Amino acid sequence: MKKNHYLCAKIKISLCMKRLNSNILTVGITILLIVVVVVSSLVTSHIVEQFEEEEQKKIELWAEATRQFILAGENDNIDLLLQVMEGNTTIPVYMVDTNYNLLLSRNVPEPKRNVEAFYDSKINMLRGTQEPIEVRISNDVVQYIYYEQSSTLRWLSYFPYIQLIVMLALAGLAAIALLMVQRSEKNSLWVGLSKETAHQLGTPISSLNAWNELLKATYPNDPLLPQMDEDIRRLQMIAERFSKIGSQPILEQHEVLPIVQSAIDYMRVRTSNKIEYRLEVKGAVCDRDINLETRAMLCAPLFEWVIENLCKNAIDAMDGKGSITIEVKTENGKGKPGNLYIDITDTGKGIDRRNFKRIFQPGYTSKKRGWGLGLSLGKRIIEDYHRGKLFVKQSQLGVGTTFRIVLESTLKTC
Repeated sequence: MKKNHYLCAKIKISLCMKRLNSNILTVGITILLIVVVVVSSLVTSHIVEQFEEEEQKKIELWAEATRQFILAGENDNIDLLLQVMEGNTTIPVYMVDTNYNLLLSRNVPEPKRNVEAFYDSKINMLRGTQEPIEVRISNDVVQYIYYEQSSTLRWLSYFPYIQLIVMLALAGLAAIALLMVQRSEKNSLWVGLSKETAHQLGTPISSLNAWNELLKATYPNDPLLPQMDEDIRRLQMIAERFSKIGSQPILEQHEVLPIVQSAIDYMRVRTSNKIEYRLEVKGAVCDRDINLETRAMLCAPLFEWVIENLCKNAIDAMDGKGSITIEVKTENGKGKPGNLYIDITDTGKGIDRRNFKRIFQPGYTSKKRGWGLGLSLGKRIIEDYHRGKLFVKQSQLGVGTTFRIVLESTLKTC
């Protein structure tokens, strides 16, 4: 018993340490990503501000060169002015008069249609977002210049958002990778635990078989020997179950009802007569009849183990007195295999809704004694090996709980 408690504590500590390390790693990656995004955004914002100042200076220089060009006489050298004006190849500019009519534009891609409306829309938009650069030709003539950001600066301003999206994508990939690592670690733990348990059970079972054969030869008519045979067979089945958990089991087509009935029969003779067991079957309603066949791809020993574990949890929840109802029903697949539902309902103390998912975590238990692995093992068997679902369908404190198993039926119900 002490060895079992030691193994239980060792498993819980191992699971907690792995979960703690994973949480620390997750927090570390999250903090690192946040720091990278914040620093990068600040640096990019500073660069964008510098670019904006440079473009502002370039446009002011271009505006002055344009003013000088307009005022230049026939004998003035305008080569430098033309060089400055033609040097702007990236910044879109609009020169307008005092009535905001377009006089000239540069680096603006014009549409093929509605050119005048296009420019009116652009100028009205810029009037609402910026102060124009004044170009005074004379005391009576004033013109204004509006400009837009260059495509380079515009894309650079979008960069923090693009970077944020990339970082979120990387964070998502990191989370997926972390979950895969956690799953791999958990699988390794389960496989190691299962193989070790199966190995530890093998030796005493072999000895029991030998002693049982010796007893049969010495006391051939002893009425207790058949019961000993049954108990040894049961131990062999338990060892087989643990060995199957340690590797991918082979699924075969089985009728679910006989397996469920076998689990009920096993539990009935080992529990108080104050526990009442009911097995109810409901088929999918078709145009012709009600189909009561319940076939599915199963590993029978493991599936029966799940039913037994759920029944044991129900018995503990009822403190040894109440009823357990197992309802098996098929879903109308409309010509294709539908779902198969197995509902295990007890009249126990119920489960708080906040613990619906927590009860399936390894090591979680509300009992003073126990490993807290039964429901976790059951969920793994159903969801990982049988590609089904196991969850709390409903529960009410002081009334009872219903666990639901969902499997894909191999039978075309209609």
